[in-house]
Amino acid sequence: MFNENNENGLVYMTSDLLPFRHMFTTRYGGVSTGHLASLNLIGGHGDRPENIRENFSRVTALLGKGPDDCCVTKQVHGNVVRIVTKADRHVCLSEVPYEADGIVTAEPGLPVFCFTADCVPVLLCDPVHKVVGAVHCGWRSSVADILGNAVAAMRTLGAEPHDIRAAIGPAIGACCFETHGEVPEAIESWLGKEAAAPYFRPVSNSTFHFAHSTFEQKFLVDLRGANACRLRQLGLPEDQIDISEECTFCSHDKYWSHRYTKGLRGGQAACIMIPEGEETP
Repeated sequence: MFNENNENGLVYMTSDLLPFRHMFTTRYGGVSTGHLASLNLIGGHGDRPENIRENFSRVTALLGKGPDDCCVTKQVHGNVVRIVTKADRHVCLSEVPYEADGIVTAEPGLPVFCFTADCVPVLLCDPVHKVVGAVHCGWRSSVADILGNAVAAMRTLGAEPHDIRAAIGPAIGACCFETHGEVPEAIESWLGKEAAAPYFRPVSNSTFHFAHSTFEQKFLVDLRGANACRLRQLGLPEDQIDISEECTFCSHDKYWSHRYTKGLRGGQAACIMIPEGEETP
């Protein structure tokens, strides 16, 4: 079950399943202005650097960290998952020296982040072996099996699939994620035809293109459900997978949505951190 939290004016979501400190941020609680108001956590969309750094500082303060104490991703819609350590701590707003849509760690006190604005954020946590991950699951990353790579990377650090818990955060829902046929086809190749069937359906009002005399069938896709299916295939128990019911497109006032704003948007974050020392979650 996901819960809304309001701490020092910063609104964020958490999952009951994850015992370690974590959050899925919203648009609320930052200092950015105009169409980027208020909690924007990414550059490249016209925000002032000092605003982004202050926003990031407010998020990391809730983890007991500073904005330069974390590991982040340089997301390219690929399936690379990087194992990170404290040597990979990122100076806020500096160039990330690697491309990876997922990062995992066994380092206590090291927050790991991914960023979204409709794509699916997945936080992974093995509280028994103390391994965590943050994974950006756009549809291309998903069908390229980034979650399979993330679980494999966690296993190299000692995690076991039956001990891993997953929180699948706010993302564009099956109500609003309309695609062409290439996405369902890719999901079938990824999950298997029978397993994939529940996660897409035809759109009844798909348009007819007279110029080409072809009927273009479109589909509504449940990308969160498809990723949950993949996690079950990878060995995670069903009761250790939590799925947010919030759609970023429908709730565009609360979350950044690339599709709703037609790209005029900021970005939210999903992050998780292993406790330090004798600290208990």
